Amino acid sequence: MEDVPEYRALLAVDIAGSAGRGDVALRQIREALGTALREAFARSGIDWGACLRHDLGDGVRVAAPAGTPKTRLLHPLVHELTARLRAHNRLAGPLTQVRVRIALHAGDVYVGPDGTVVGRPLEVLARLLDSVPAHAALEREPGAPAALLVSRHFHEDTVHQGRPGIDPGAFRRVAVREKEFSADAWLHVPAYEAEPSQEPVRAGEGGAAGAPRMINRASGHGAVYAVQNGTMNVGRKG
Repeated sequence: MEDVPEYRALLAVDIAGSAGRGDVALRQIREALGTALREAFARSGIDWGACLRHDLGDGVRVAAPAGTPKTRLLHPLVHELTARLRAHNRLAGPLTQVRVRIALHAGDVYVGPDGTVVGRPLEVLARLLDSVPAHAALEREPGAPAALLVSRHFHEDTVHQGRPGIDPGAFRRVAVREKEFSADAWLHVPAYEAEPSQEPVRAGEGGAAGAPRMINRASGHGAVYAVQNGTMNVGRKG
């Protein structure tokens, strides 16, 4: 029987800076990420048990069940995931902090009898996840729990449409150049609470002294987004 491709929404997550923490810390951060993902998928109405998952060692690749609306992998899933990672990081020590790169794509893949997923869309997903813009975003924003990169295809079908809970203005176009892959993608750094200012707040300059300063603006449906505009071209040699 001829194999028939299935259109699937795809997500990949990788823990930043996981190397060198030791086996105990690695197990703890893997568990923390796994718990956050399962809860975020549940809140997004996606059956975690029905997803096809591949362990990446310090992350996971997920093919959502066929027919899953792509928007659910973006909203509320990304918001729910980052909220849980923020909550974890508030109590975690330096070795068990979890900050992640997230990639979203979709396309026709082949699903084997054992649940193995193969196809070009997975290569695109991998290049997005390990791209310079994704790494650089977390380096620029050390307090952010996540940096999200979505493919052009995913962006056109979800973000660009301005669907409820998704703010197109919170995404920045970037150039991804990884190995044989070259394409535009869209970068988003989910909102986070900045560390409390060490400087006293003078009268008329804000709220109570020592209160956390938000460096983002709120969007609808309870989601908060960092606003970024413009185009950035970043590449990696080799």
